[in-house]
Amino acid sequence: MRLKLMGNKIGMTQIFDKSGRVTPVTVLRVGPCVVVDKKTEERDGYSALVIGFEDFKESKVRKSELGLYAKAGISPKRHLAESRVAPTELDQYEIGQEIGIDMFNKGDFVDVTGKSKGRGFTGVVKRYGMAGAKRSHGTHEAFRHGGSIGASAYPARVFKGKKMPGRYGNSKVTVQNLLVSDIRPDQNLLLVKGAVPGPNRSYITVAQAVKKS
Repeated sequence: MRLKLMGNKIGMTQIFDKSGRVTPVTVLRVGPCVVVDKKTEERDGYSALVIGFEDFKESKVRKSELGLYAKAGISPKRHLAESRVAPTELDQYEIGQEIGIDMFNKGDFVDVTGKSKGRGFTGVVKRYGMAGAKRSHGTHEAFRHGGSIGASAYPARVFKGKKMPGRYGNSKVTVQNLLVSDIRPDQNLLLVKGAVPGPNRSYITVAQAVKKS
């Protein structure tokens, strides 16, 4: 179980090392996040932290949620998310505690989750990179079609999972094992090597990599 922090994707840039080699990086503004509530196994059946990110106007928050913030003694937050933690680690955090970018170090590997860019309803050429039909004599208005999808008389149906036109993007995507190239604690900025899903200013979550240390 890993603690996840919320943030924004700022955009991409490049940095240079001492030898002049260029590294493409994505700039993430991570935190500071605040512990709004704690879920315990005795009360909720599992252990987790409820993390809040970005201040929000009190007039735009539901009255049913204002009690949660009043009980915690913190200002309302725009985004709330649960982060599962081990029961033994739950006592290390207190309600109202601020968690910042200092939990990451330069050289760490992180997993970043975001929502990919939505491209609407697309065909198989754009969605899956299919080649399409030949533009030669005898081809009728089917240059970018998917071709035959049936299975003859038996089993006389389209197999589940067949690559066909549909919604492309706008889905939850996790990119694993991104190297932390640099950290700017005074600006809450995390520079990770490589690309991160989603448009600029979109919301992301960052956690220590599950497959690499």
